[in-house]
Amino acid sequence: MPDKQVPMGNPAVVGLAGFGLTTFILQIHNLGLCGIGPVIACGIIFGGFAQLMAGLQEFKAGNNFGYSAFCSYGAFWIAFCIILLGNKFDIYASNSTDLGWFLVVWTLYTMILWVGAMRLHAAMATTFTLLAIGFILLDLAHFGYPAMTKIAAYVLIGCALSAWYMMAHIIFLQIFGRDVLPVGKPWIKPNPTTNNQNAGATG
Repeated sequence: MPDKQVPMGNPAVVGLAGFGLTTFILQIHNLGLCGIGPVIACGIIFGGFAQLMAGLQEFKAGNNFGYSAFCSYGAFWIAFCIILLGNKFDIYASNSTDLGWFLVVWTLYTMILWVGAMRLHAAMATTFTLLAIGFILLDLAHFGYPAMTKIAAYVLIGCALSAWYMMAHIIFLQIFGRDVLPVGKPWIKPNPTTNNQNAGATG
């Protein structure tokens, strides 16, 4: 008789939690409501290493989207905190333009995932739409339009809450045994013809 397989947890609950919380606390800082200390601490530990670990677990689950997103944004937070610490201790200090280009390349990466997110479900598409808009506003803030920082903060708080919504969706689905927080339909709907062809090829 085969051994009963023990169910595994969904790594997305950690990845989304770390992404949402660290994004949130950075925007609280950008709004002038807290210092940089909590941002660095959360950025290294929760937004950084915890997201990286979640991404590696997504690799084991065969989820390329989660693998790329969690590992990449985990690396983003660690790199961002290194830049902040470098500026503090004058080690390879980065000026506003340097940080701007750092954000631009992450904006481009985010746009790739944004397209994929629209094929998953509405909550994921909403999260990445807000993230992309937030990145673009921060890009502008670092290239001559500093007022965009506060606007970006409100947009990215919405992004953080959207990520937490998806986290709660996964947790509550298991706890309550039903879809308490629906994530909605994909913005880019599947092509029935393509699906039928794929089914025929693999059937």
